[in-house]
Amino acid sequence: MKRLTYIHTFNFTTLLFAICIAIGFSSTLVAADQKKRIVLQLTDNSAQKQVLVLNVADNLLKKYKDKLELEIVAFGPGLQLLFAENAENNRVNQLAKQGIRFSACRNTAKKMEAAIGHKPDLNQYAVETDGGAARIIDLVEQGYILLRP
Repeated sequence: MKRLTYIHTFNFTTLLFAICIAIGFSSTLVAADQKKRIVLQLTDNSAQKQVLVLNVADNLLKKYKDKLELEIVAFGPGLQLLFAENAENNRVNQLAKQGIRFSACRNTAKKMEAAIGHKPDLNQYAVETDGGAARIIDLVEQGYILLRP
């Protein structure tokens, strides 16, 4: 009788172990199939930094294609990337047409307006958000990975 109990316990333990492995494997498959959610922070107005951020976005788009949700959040001096007259305007437009979102910090725009005497003219694809830093926090809380190239 004890031998039967031992064998029964062994089979139950083996079955439980197999189920755990199967669940772990299936969750790995689900995670691999989920969209990559990335937010890129831009707070620098240098042309090199702007090109770098756009290059990173382009590379991520090429790698993950339709499995990518990517947003570039520009605030502080980085907001200049989203000015309508920026030299990189065409690249911003091309990335936006491929599904990349661009957020422009309204707080920064207001401060720039006070300094230059008029509201900066933003790229047609830039969506104003109350605050760039707050937008990043919200996205991270939604599961986005923050990259600061």
